[in-house]
Amino acid sequence: MMKNTALTATHEALGAKMVPFAGYNMPVQYDGVNIEHEAVRTGVGVFDVSHMGEFLIEGPNALDLIQKVCSNDASKLTVGKAQYSCLPNDDGGIVDDLIVYRIKEETYLLVVNASNIEKDWNWISSKNDVGAEMRDLSEDYSLLAIQGPKAVEAMQSLSSHDLAEIKFYNFVVGDFAGIEHVIISATGYTGSGGFEIYCKNSEVKQIWDKVIEAGAKPIGLAARDTLRLEMGYCLYGNDIDDTTSPIEAGLGWITKFSKKFTNSEALEDEKRRGPERKLVAFELDERGIPRQGYDIVDSSGKTIGNVTSGTMSPSLGKGIGLGYVPPIFSEAGSKILVQIRKNAVPATVVKLPFYKG
Repeated sequence: MMKNTALTATHEALGAKMVPFAGYNMPVQYDGVNIEHEAVRTGVGVFDVSHMGEFLIEGPNALDLIQKVCSNDASKLTVGKAQYSCLPNDDGGIVDDLIVYRIKEETYLLVVNASNIEKDWNWISSKNDVGAEMRDLSEDYSLLAIQGPKAVEAMQSLSSHDLAEIKFYNFVVGDFAGIEHVIISATGYTGSGGFEIYCKNSEVKQIWDKVIEAGAKPIGLAARDTLRLEMGYCLYGNDIDDTTSPIEAGLGWITKFSKKFTNSEALEDEKRRGPERKLVAFELDERGIPRQGYDIVDSSGKTIGNVTSGTMSPSLGKGIGLGYVPPIFSEAGSKILVQIRKNAVPATVVKLPFYKG
C-alpha cells in the first residue's frame, strides 16, 4: 500500500509527475529537472520531503544512547545545533545516515531516511539498554526543504526570526508562515543554502501555500538528486549502505574515535590501515551519462569498481558520478573509464564538490 504525504493532493493538483519512492507517492518533477535544478541554484525552490523519518530520543540517558549508535560526537551539540552523522552496523557497514538535532538539554531529534525508518528504529531500540525514551514521530510530522540563494530574502516576511542569523547546521523553534513552534533549520541537501521546516501534518498545507506565495518554485525528487550529486553528498542505497564503511565512503569527518560507538574499534583499525577501496568523484572527458551500476574499468579494460550515482550535471553540462575504486585510482587527476554500454568512456577523478557556485 503506497503511503501519501499530507501534500500529495497538492502536488497532483499542480500537475506533478508522481512516482513511488521509499514506499511513498512522491513528486519526481513538475516543469522538468533542468528548470527546477536551475531554480534552486539561482533562486528559491521548495521540496516536500515529508517521507523522511523523525525519532525523538529523550531523558537523562538520551545522549548515552546517541553516542553509542552514532559515529559523530553528539556531546559537542548545544541546544539549537544539528549534526550530520551515521549509524554504523556491527559488520563495518552503515545502517543509515542521519541528522541529529539537540532540541532541549535532554531531548534530541533524529532525522532518518524514509526507506530505513523501520530498520533504524529497530536498530536503535536494540541498542537502548540505557533506558532512553524513544518516540517515532514519522507519521505525524511533515518536512519542507526551502532551498536556494534567495531563500532568506524570499522567506523573511514569513517569520519574526531573523533568518539570516541562523547559521549553517543551526536551528530555531519559532513562528513561520503563521504557525507557531516549527523547527526552522539551516540545513538541506542541495549546497545552495536555505532551510528545512519541520511541522505537524495538519500545518504543512498552510506553510506550503505561503512559501509558494513568497516566491518558491515547487521542486521534485529528480532535481533533488541532481543537486545533491553536484555537491557529492552521499545518497543512502546508492553511495552508502550496509556493506560500505564510513571510512571508504569519505565520511571519516563524521566518524569520531574520541568515544566508543558501534564497531568503532574495527573502523578505527580500518582508518589506520587505509581502506581497500574509496568513493571517488569523477567527470566524463567525453559525451555520455554514467548511471548507477555501470562498471568502472582501467586502461586495460579490467573492472576496478562501479558507479554508485551518476547523471548529466545541469550546472556543468557534463556527465558526473561517484563510484568505488582501489586507492591507487583515488587521487584527483587519476584517469579511469566508465563502461557505458559498449563504450569505455574516459573520465577524470576530481575533488568535490563538482559544483562551486
